[in-house]
Amino acid sequence: KKKTVSFSSMPNDRKINSTAACISLMLEGCELKKVRSNSRMYSRFFVLDADMRSVRWEPSKKDSEKAKIEIKSVKEVRVGKKTPVLRSNGLSDQFPDECAFSIIYGDNYESLDLVASSADVVSAWVMGLRYLVSYGKHSPEAPGTGHPSLRTSWISSVFDLADLEKSGRIPVSRAVQLIKALNPGMKTSIIELKFKELQKASERPGAEVACDLFVEAYCELCTRPEIFFLLVQFSSNKEYLGVKDLLMFLEVEQGMEGVTEEKCLEIVSKYEPSKEGREKGYLAIDGFTRYLLSADCSIFDPQHRKVCQDMAQPLSHYYISSAHSACLLEDNFWGRSDISGYISALGLGCRSIELVLWDGPEGEPVVYTSPSAASCVPFRAVVGLIDQHAFTASAYPLILCLVVRCSAPQQRLAAQCLRKTLGEKLYLEPPNPVASYLPSPEELKGRILIKGKKLPPTCEDSEGEVSDEEEGWELARRLGQEDREAPEGGGLRRVRLSRELSELVSLCQAVPFQDFESSRRGQRYWEMCSFSEVEAGRFANECPAELVSYNKRFLSRIYPSPMRIDASNMNPQDFWKCGCQMVAMNYQTPGLMMDLNAGWFRQNGACGYVLRPAIMREEVSYFSANAKDSLPGVPAQLLHLKVISGQNLPKPKGSGAKGEVVEPYVCAEIHGIPADCAEHRTKTALQSGDNPIFDESLEFQINLPELAVLRFVVLDDDYIGDEFIAQYTIPFECLQPGYRHVPLQSLAGEPLPHATLFVHVAITDRRGGGKGHRRGLAGRRGRRVREYTSTKATGIKAIDEVFRTATQPLREATDLRENVQNALVSFKELCGLTPAANMKQCILTVSTWLLHSDSAPSVTLNLAEQYPPMEAQGPIPDLLRKVLTAYETMIQTSRTLIESADAVYGKLIQAQQAGMDFHKELHRIETKEGLRGRKLQKALESFAWNITVLKGQADLLKHAKAEALDNLWQIHNAGQSCGIGRNGSASPEPSRLRAPLEPIPE
Repeated sequence: KKKTVSFSSMPNDRKINSTAACISLMLEGCELKKVRSNSRMYSRFFVLDADMRSVRWEPSKKDSEKAKIEIKSVKEVRVGKKTPVLRSNGLSDQFPDECAFSIIYGDNYESLDLVASSADVVSAWVMGLRYLVSYGKHSPEAPGTGHPSLRTSWISSVFDLADLEKSGRIPVSRAVQLIKALNPGMKTSIIELKFKELQKASERPGAEVACDLFVEAYCELCTRPEIFFLLVQFSSNKEYLGVKDLLMFLEVEQGMEGVTEEKCLEIVSKYEPSKEGREKGYLAIDGFTRYLLSADCSIFDPQHRKVCQDMAQPLSHYYISSAHSACLLEDNFWGRSDISGYISALGLGCRSIELVLWDGPEGEPVVYTSPSAASCVPFRAVVGLIDQHAFTASAYPLILCLVVRCSAPQQRLAAQCLRKTLGEKLYLEPPNPVASYLPSPEELKGRILIKGKKLPPTCEDSEGEVSDEEEGWELARRLGQEDREAPEGGGLRRVRLSRELSELVSLCQAVPFQDFESSRRGQRYWEMCSFSEVEAGRFANECPAELVSYNKRFLSRIYPSPMRIDASNMNPQDFWKCGCQMVAMNYQTPGLMMDLNAGWFRQNGACGYVLRPAIMREEVSYFSANAKDSLPGVPAQLLHLKVISGQNLPKPKGSGAKGEVVEPYVCAEIHGIPADCAEHRTKTALQSGDNPIFDESLEFQINLPELAVLRFVVLDDDYIGDEFIAQYTIPFECLQPGYRHVPLQSLAGEPLPHATLFVHVAITDRRGGGKGHRRGLAGRRGRRVREYTSTKATGIKAIDEVFRTATQPLREATDLRENVQNALVSFKELCGLTPAANMKQCILTVSTWLLHSDSAPSVTLNLAEQYPPMEAQGPIPDLLRKVLTAYETMIQTSRTLIESADAVYGKLIQAQQAGMDFHKELHRIETKEGLRGRKLQKALESFAWNITVLKGQADLLKHAKAEALDNLWQIHNAGQSCGIGRNGSASPEPSRLRAPLEPIPE
């Protein structure tokens, strides 16, 4: 792997933990690169004047009075490449985004574009400048002077409580324990070292510390610069967030809806440690850090912690958490059978467990999978355990997959044991012959289904012969118990099955798989097939569409290849993408594959059932599991991920020889359909200790969000081989936007106490929200040609005529959506924001510029109108004029979309329903038209494509209208709260604006 090195000009021991520290750095000055509009960069020394009223730079051809910017003239400070100069073609690749910042100043909104040597220097300047701009009207206190802050008072009060003798000093050991208690996860050695440093610097060695030294140690150890930077960005009250600031942060940055001031006060009272802060409704840096680290601010959407999906669909429409040899703790053939493995699997929400029954030495069946007969477990004990733990983690049905390797007499004992132990839980009702699909998980709640072979109806004896499955024979060969030779000619083996065991099988009757056409014509919905990993992999590669179609009605179970003698796991995504419901995993084997499985099944209250994407469930839909690009009718999305920092990272296991040095980097991986699979890594954080700063932005395109999983892996960069530190796996659909902490886990999936990654998550639609097209030479070749989704010819005239009526509405739908997207991106860029920003942020940014000028706001929003115009009051600078034009375009395109969407939507649905009317007659029409072979296959594919495209484009239009209405609501809301709105009483009700179109039936 390529080794990366990062250089930082900021001394390692210098930690920016207050605005005072930022201003100190600015007063000392430092070298920054000044970027000119001709794309040239010049190194200059920038410094803040001693009176803190202006920033100067030298050398300069201008006289010293002109080579400066007054703080009061600064409108905005932008981080990253957010101006046309920094985004220009010649420069954008020369330095990372996090090393650039811009100062927008003066009545003409000019920009001073700067590049620093590291993200730390940028943070210090941006934080300091924003602080000075906010409080310039009341001259700021010089660093280290003035009244004690909210935080200092609180830390002093903590010290006083610990000062039992009231001597003004406490033992170092007590001070260390105190800081450790306030900051769980911090190492004792680091705290002790800090006290030694401070005692030496202040020439006060000894076994005790005074209050001022304790406060200083706490502030240096427990302030996270990246969180402090965030707090200053949103604060209007120096070094804490008021209720209004917190509300703004939650709505604008965290994407929370319906936040009230009462909710913000609840957060303050729950997380703010200082009594004064709680009483006044202030959230200072320690309370803010606690809140961001809490479960209330988790990256995992709390809605998904409980069952949140529709559980009334047929069983075949869900992925089902399945275990292969759950009882094993080691590996397949040398592991010992242990009953606790079943408890563990069921506790993790596993809903399908495999039991291989063997003849036991005591005349009753046993379950074992190791060569040692001494390690076998009586079947009775396993069933008793299942009865006890079946529904502790999930109320939804449990499927017991019985692989019978015992004699008929012992099968009878097994059947009696199941009936007696499981009683009413056992589902024995015969399948409904008039139904077409399996019952739903909701209908089968609290029931246990037996999957196994069934005697044919013609057999009237107490036992009979049935075909056997391959699964389990590999083990039998290794155990030396294979006394049945494979039949000549390579046919299926036959085994004896007792009637008692056969009668327990109802909805999950195991049958051998022949081919997809035979299944389509003859397989009944309660019959299911098991496939070996190799066979299923071949189908997934050679005929994925047939496998997806097969799985719409029938359950399929995939079991690991018998060659996996080390109990390693297959990649479940390879089979989920084709709709296979039950991918049997070796729960006892940790690693990437088990992380994917465990992460995936967390998304529906960890109940063991996850509803498959709609495109895989609908009777008529086109879906290719191996698609290399976006799918028809599924909106592709962009994930913008910023990995900011890591906290309390443990050392890799067995790394004692390396000493204390860990040099971590973060790998972000997307697992899903092949078009989505991708991996990006950050730079290595060198000499960073347990709390590295990464500050790096990564971007992923997700074509099928419902099947995508994001995995964070933290590794230690080592020349011998990068070592695993921690991981966390989360379904894309469960991600919460905004600033979030990722709770890291060990290789075995266990939580690592206090180990986290701090990240920022934003998700946008791919169109418009994609990478900005390159400017400069490449940009002059002409605009991107708009791509229109179209229908495909089936070769059947009557059907093609119906679909042809949708050609114009499809173009109109694309134009309506893309015009709004393009207008939105232009407006956001002019506001200096990324495509991931929301409308509220745009309006607040414009209001910030206007309210920082001395005169009255020169632009106002007329909120009396449903589509509020942005109106100039008198002459305005060029940049504001461009912003107004972009805003006007955005409002007009949004209005056109909102007012035209219903009619276009109606035409698309009409064409889709007219197409669906042909569906029942499709086979008759095919025969009449004489279609067969490849032509028939092509006609069916095109028909499914057309239905999917029409439904998908109608869906996209419905969502686009809802988003446009939401944007209007955000404009009204932000206009009122930030002071540039006029006639605000007519703000529309969000419920009225957000009225959705009728959902499209599946």
